[in-house]
Amino acid sequence: MEVPAVPREASAPPNTTPVHHPHNPRKRKHAALAHTAASSPAPSDPGATPGPENLVLSSRHADLASRPRLSISRHPGFVPVPNSSYYTTEPLCFNRLNFRYTPAGLTPPESALPFRTIESNPTTFRVSWEDRSPFIKVTQDGLGLQGEKGFRSARCNAPIREGRWYMEVKIELGAGDKPPGLKRAEGSHVRLGWARREAPLNAPAGYDGYSYAMRDKTGEKVHLSRPRPYGRPFRTGDVVGMYICLPPRRKPERRDPYDPAHVRRERIAIEFKGQEYFESLEYAQSKEMIALMDASDRAKATNATSLPSSSTKKSATVKNLPSTARGKGIVPETTPMRPLPTLGPESYIAFFVNGECQGIAFQDLYDYLPLRTPPSKAEQKKRANKEGLREHKENPFDDGTLGYYPFISLFNGAQVRINPGPNFDIPPPPDIDAVVANPSEVDVKPQPDAKPTWRPMCERYSEYMAEQWALDELEEKEARKAQRPDADEEQTQQEKKDQRNAKRRAQAAARRERKAAQHDGAHPDTTAPKKSKLSSEWPSPAMYSRPDSPAADAFGYGPPMVIPSSAPTPDGERVPSPAPTAASSIDAQLAGLAGYNDTSAYNTDYEDADVPGHDAGAETDGDLAMDDPETREFIEDAIS
Repeated sequence: MEVPAVPREASAPPNTTPVHHPHNPRKRKHAALAHTAASSPAPSDPGATPGPENLVLSSRHADLASRPRLSISRHPGFVPVPNSSYYTTEPLCFNRLNFRYTPAGLTPPESALPFRTIESNPTTFRVSWEDRSPFIKVTQDGLGLQGEKGFRSARCNAPIREGRWYMEVKIELGAGDKPPGLKRAEGSHVRLGWARREAPLNAPAGYDGYSYAMRDKTGEKVHLSRPRPYGRPFRTGDVVGMYICLPPRRKPERRDPYDPAHVRRERIAIEFKGQEYFESLEYAQSKEMIALMDASDRAKATNATSLPSSSTKKSATVKNLPSTARGKGIVPETTPMRPLPTLGPESYIAFFVNGECQGIAFQDLYDYLPLRTPPSKAEQKKRANKEGLREHKENPFDDGTLGYYPFISLFNGAQVRINPGPNFDIPPPPDIDAVVANPSEVDVKPQPDAKPTWRPMCERYSEYMAEQWALDELEEKEARKAQRPDADEEQTQQEKKDQRNAKRRAQAAARRERKAAQHDGAHPDTTAPKKSKLSSEWPSPAMYSRPDSPAADAFGYGPPMVIPSSAPTPDGERVPSPAPTAASSIDAQLAGLAGYNDTSAYNTDYEDADVPGHDAGAETDGDLAMDDPETREFIEDAIS
């Protein structure tokens, strides 16, 4: 796509360095890296060449810190037309070549998304600076328009999605009149009407099924390029009133993820000559609407059997035969034609000429939502394999900008001026619906005390911008939720964690209380000497009694185990026992109870116990003296 070759405004330099990549204008990819910017096919004036000013912007706040934070777009600049009160606008991104542009600005650093929707001056209802043909010249207030060669069109800057709305357009030059200096045989002409987003800007209103219009020359109504008798012609100096009535907007089905009524936006932030823009794919014309151009009525257009087959355009060569075709050799099936929904009989368009109602021009308008298009498995797989790349995608949902726009088409220097209200040159009646239903029977004189049932178009702009900012806030919330858990969910998880910790603390306290109760029950005498935790694990005293000890008979044990203090040698002398191991630590402790005053680390576990003392160095055979009352009493107490 071409970009304008015009001088760039003085602005903060972008933080990224352009890296040129070859690209296909039909499919664009954007590198998600901070320091890699792919060239963007921003539209431009005719004859310009691509320039490096148009860059894909980074999504990281750190890379955008040097850029100014604007609330109003710095574009456009106005270049006066010689000998005229009109201007051309440069530099500017014009909507063309299947791309659409809206001004964007930086968000605060703490935001999850780096860009938001901003306005352009003047911040009122007017013609859109971006959504018009570059051949349409404008006044600085955006209300005056002038054509050039052929039919070129412009949309206003706010769509109608529901309700009753009215505006005026004054014809300053039209109906075949020639401007001064025009040498062409044909004079200037005007078409006024309402159009959807898909209506082309280089064609007149009423050219296809996406727009409805009234022409000045004959007063005919035009739709699908087919003029039909309607009302009286309008000429230079006349005031034409444009009225539209749409039913309440349909709410999407929550259980249907492919309902086109869901509001979702697909757009990428770019820089164009020092100004940030949101770039998105324009809604493509459906084959069903294109088929209406060749069909005589709606029923024939939606019937797939009545349409010519595209296979007849190819010759039956060897390569085209299914049996010898390259690849899988499968002929793709023809996609069935989808029905074209309408907004119902309560939707209609009417025109007034110098305050005179011309009746209903069009009724049961086509729905402005895109046709239902579930994504194919191949498309989903294709997107999944391209993670890390920002790529434009066709949006099968409403992006919040769909609706019917005031659409003005000018031919050969025609001139008009928009009056969105509230002060109209010829105020319409308070109840336009009643007048439209019976245009010849109802008094159309204005009644000052009556409350109008319609709204002037000047009120629609602020309402539309509020809708766009509400979508910005919704996307910001979704981005924050994707980055981290929602605050409510995070609080719930923290509460659950606190409950688990409190439960664990209570269980630990209960265990401590049970242990304390068991300890108090086992040792009710608080004055008794302290004993170790292993006191309850002592073996029975019979295991260490003498063979002739009464304890052996009392407990029914076999020969007792004897723990000698030293091993006898062949000479009858005793040698010291080796140091005890972990397996023999209990034996060493029992040996200490028997009178071995060993103070090593292995035999001092029960240092608080009141062990009966023996004379140091007393000769003993190392066996426990179970007949000693004090020793027996201590051991029995330890076992219990």
